[in-house]
Amino acid sequence: MPEAIKRFVRAVDAVNRFVGHIVMFGVFAMIAILLYSSLMKTVSIPPLWTLEMAQFAMVAYYMLGGGYSMQMGSHVRMDLFYSEWTPKRRASVDAFTVLFLIFYLCLLLYGGFSSTSYALEYGERSYSAWRPFMAPIKIIMCIGVALMLLQVIATFFKNLAEARGEPIA
Repeated sequence: MPEAIKRFVRAVDAVNRFVGHIVMFGVFAMIAILLYSSLMKTVSIPPLWTLEMAQFAMVAYYMLGGGYSMQMGSHVRMDLFYSEWTPKRRASVDAFTVLFLIFYLCLLLYGGFSSTSYALEYGERSYSAWRPFMAPIKIIMCIGVALMLLQVIATFFKNLAEARGEPIA
């Protein structure tokens, strides 16, 4: 593989590893929000913002952690024949099938940009009683999809290199 591709793969891996390690703590933010909501429910009426804010925290956690999950191989895989194949054959099949994921993520990113630009242009708000602006969470979702797309492209190059017998470390 050319050195530029190796640098790209290492850079994307480093960025997603960093983001993934930071986002891991998002679960604690969500727990804190829900704990606050539960405590307030026992004392008085819970604030309007807690449920929706916990949902936003979960979306951020899930979307920003996608690239790191892909990098670590933590995603679900159908393993009917896969475990019986040689590493080169697995890498070849993965290099082909990941193209479908790249296509899907490109469509998702296109739709995300469209939705985010609408939210920014018109000041879109949620329909809940709290009515937060939707643009911040849509921006986070676009960043998450973009990081996932970069990681999938890096994974494609890793699979291609492994199929050729020269894995990228």
